Amino acid sequence: MVIWEFCTVSFLIFPNYFIMYPYLFRLSDADDKREEAAIGRLEKSPPNIVMTKSHPLCLRTVHISSPIVAAKSIFFFKLFSNGTEEQSYVIVQIHESEEAALMDLLKFMYCNTLSAKTPTGLLDVLMVADKFKAASCMRYCSNELQNQPMTTETALLYLDLPSKVLKVNVVRPLADAANVFLLVRFTDITKFEKEALSLSLSGIEVVLSSDLLEIASEDAVYDFALKWARMHYPKLEERREVWTSHLCFLIRFPAMTCTKLKEIMTCNDFGRELASKFVLEALFYKAEPPYQQGEIAARVENAFNKRYVERAYKLRPVKALEFEAPHQQSVVYLDLKSDECNNLFPEGKLFSQGFHLGGQELFLSAHCNIEQQGVYHCLGLFLGMQGVESEPLAVDYEFSVRVRPDNEFVSMYKGSHTLSSGIVVGCHNLCGVTWTPFLSEDSLYFIDEILHIRADITVIRE
Repeated sequence: MVIWEFCTVSFLIFPNYFIMYPYLFRLSDADDKREEAAIGRLEKSPPNIVMTKSHPLCLRTVHISSPIVAAKSIFFFKLFSNGTEEQSYVIVQIHESEEAALMDLLKFMYCNTLSAKTPTGLLDVLMVADKFKAASCMRYCSNELQNQPMTTETALLYLDLPSKVLKVNVVRPLADAANVFLLVRFTDITKFEKEALSLSLSGIEVVLSSDLLEIASEDAVYDFALKWARMHYPKLEERREVWTSHLCFLIRFPAMTCTKLKEIMTCNDFGRELASKFVLEALFYKAEPPYQQGEIAARVENAFNKRYVERAYKLRPVKALEFEAPHQQSVVYLDLKSDECNNLFPEGKLFSQGFHLGGQELFLSAHCNIEQQGVYHCLGLFLGMQGVESEPLAVDYEFSVRVRPDNEFVSMYKGSHTLSSGIVVGCHNLCGVTWTPFLSEDSLYFIDEILHIRADITVIRE
């Protein structure tokens, strides 16, 4: 612990300014009477100030000018004045670790510059400047830090500042810059998974809150968060606490597959009540028609609640309804935005999330195809099976598209095939039109700029 006694004079002697020793520092004009008075005040130290052999209190002298210091710090302005009467000396308490930073703060008040140049040194001064309400020094530190190259380590240092410091207007741009750096750096967390797994909680909250996260699906986001939590919080009780207070608000459960939602119900990392809340909410949302889903999302969406907002998934979400009788059947709904279709030109492909049928995991894929004679482009839709060791599965399948003006699903293609890994089957021209009229403003196939596709897939039993 460090105790400072401030006594005021009209000048600063720089040699004494730099001679600082631990635990007690006195700023005085070397007046003997004032020194005796100061020592007397120290002998009446508050009960929380404890002098021991391992933590002695040492008296040192530093000269300051109260008008200069008070002009740069609201804290010192109030400290050196009592109504209209200036005090000759006062005593304040700091931690030993703040010594160098406080000396640098005093230097800034005189010279408008700092000795600290490193991110950690500037952060120490920033913290002390906040403590002593020196706004101009906080602004200087924030600007200096923003001008330095940003790294993952420094970004996390900035985000781990106390919340009250991060809320200060002059510090907010620094936190924003750290947020942007992490968002850009970890847009694809699978590419830098090892580094992403080492992030602190504040860093993970920034990354997993992003709408622009490029990842296969929300299932993959959940699996990553689960892996991160188990690495950083090996104790189950602590892990459940961090899920309850932080991580559960970062996962967009309504975008997860039903298979993964079932896993959550049996996951020990979640409390049963918490798991039930989010899983049931997601399932009820999935059961709603699209227009009601939009109403639900609009009603609850805000900057702190994005669970209904889709990210930039590499695999498009689907709604799959499974039936066991009278036949094993799956009805799959896939919605594609007009700009997603447009981005497929000239030879792009877009894959759906997996869905289950007959014990196998299947998927849909939309392609921008070139007609066999190479004359025009068109939209193709295909059905495939995931897994290199999957058993063959014989199916009948039918692709339908919702068409204006009735907005009803119209059958576009039917087929039968025995699916196996590595093979996709389907149609090369789903809507029977070329690319330009398919995407035109008066296209029959886009309703509110959404192409609604339905695939009915039935297992064939011999």
